[in-house]
Amino acid sequence: MNDGFDFDFDLDELAPADDASAEAVERFWSGDLRALSRHHITRDGSHGFVVAHDQSVTWGARGEPEIMAIAVARDLSRFTFTLETSYHATVPFAQAWLVERGCPPEKIAKLYGDVVKPADDLTVQVERKIRESGTRYEVLDTYTSDFDPSETWTLTRDSRSVEAPIRVFHEEWEADADTYTMREGAFADVGAARAWLDDRSGPLPEPPEYGDGNGAVVRACVARIALARSAGASTAPKVGLNAPRTPSAGPAKRPVQGRLL
Repeated sequence: MNDGFDFDFDLDELAPADDASAEAVERFWSGDLRALSRHHITRDGSHGFVVAHDQSVTWGARGEPEIMAIAVARDLSRFTFTLETSYHATVPFAQAWLVERGCPPEKIAKLYGDVVKPADDLTVQVERKIRESGTRYEVLDTYTSDFDPSETWTLTRDSRSVEAPIRVFHEEWEADADTYTMREGAFADVGAARAWLDDRSGPLPEPPEYGDGNGAVVRACVARIALARSAGASTAPKVGLNAPRTPSAGPAKRPVQGRLL
């Protein structure tokens, strides 16, 4: 592997087990990837899991996902390895992809480096929900903005929801505070979700289950945030998602979740 990575797959004496693994290795370029989280399991470290930010995407096509999930399996008896990668708009979806491939969720959840912290409890709850969701959410589309506002959204279909099954997960950063928020919105169909994403004419519609008994924790988080806002607390987290979308002359200081770049 290239020497410029800040993590090491330890594959120097191993050969790719298949063409897909060989092609995955060829896609890596020194200095492009910065690890946000990683975990190795088994005593000999034969399986490795990494969440990384691909900095090269920042200068590519606008809107492309920048978070890469990497799963490595080393067969030390055959001196081969398999390597899988997948791009995601946000860290929790990358973590969920790795959990599906055998990584313990509590291990890959820990981020390191110059971390940008969740702004509130609701962000933590929504991220955990995504990370431990398995195959619940079918990702339909994503968008990442390095400009002002600095945000991402992931458009999904929730296989467990009959009412309002289309879900939008919206992440927004507050660079000055080094924090970010993650919110979940629910829509009856894809058209309604895209309409909201296009015009932001109102608040992100709350999932119906937030109001039932199973959503008590989330509801409590929402109530605390609303109370803080109504009291005018200067430290209250930003909840509204329809802030003015003014263009900027260039990329803003990009606070990728887990690392401030």
